[in-house]
Amino acid sequence: MLAIESLDQYYGESHTLWDLDLEVPTGQCTCVMGRNGVGKTTLMKSIMGEVAVASGSIRYADDVELTRCRVEDRPRLGIGYVPQGRQIFPLLTVEENLRTGLAARGDGLKCIPERVYELFPVLEEMKHRRGGDLSGGQQQQLAIGRALVLEPRLLILDEPGEGIQPNIVTQIGEVIRRLIREDGLTVLLVEQKLPFARKYADRFVIMDRGRPMARGEIGELSEALIREHLTV
Repeated sequence: MLAIESLDQYYGESHTLWDLDLEVPTGQCTCVMGRNGVGKTTLMKSIMGEVAVASGSIRYADDVELTRCRVEDRPRLGIGYVPQGRQIFPLLTVEENLRTGLAARGDGLKCIPERVYELFPVLEEMKHRRGGDLSGGQQQQLAIGRALVLEPRLLILDEPGEGIQPNIVTQIGEVIRRLIREDGLTVLLVEQKLPFARKYADRFVIMDRGRPMARGEIGELSEALIREHLTV
């Protein structure tokens, strides 16, 4: 679904991503892990075109070269993105927040897909409430729901469990597995919570200093790797 080759990215004089290679297989959840500041969010923003890359290739689906695409074209290609911190519109209602996702579709659909409300019933129950009045966990569900309005082929989630209550984290994990199992969705996940990654991801990639240091099936995430690359 996604193939990244020899990707380099800079912030000013700081070399952030170093000759990075990454494969995201179709129909699986790939979890990118690593300590703070190793380039995980920068990688996600590079895929979405929010930061410029210096060199390298990001190929999506049927050999679409994303580095040649405008930022606004990527959702239309079927890439949903939930950034760290959610970034919902607090003064808009839940329904209005979801409708902002319709504008990024390429087919002119005017109604919110029922699948979104099926996966997150609380969004239908609260669709007339303002986004800023929701709890943190409900806002995260709203942010994911807005991305799912696109009916994406690839869903990118940057730390979806950050700062929210455990029961909502579990719901989000179960939704990820349903989307993969029932809809054939591909998920690229940034997550630091080991129990969440081990339960809901299929594969892992550990980053350090802008480079992948280890990767494999989630069952291969050993205690030795955790001590070397993830323990603070």
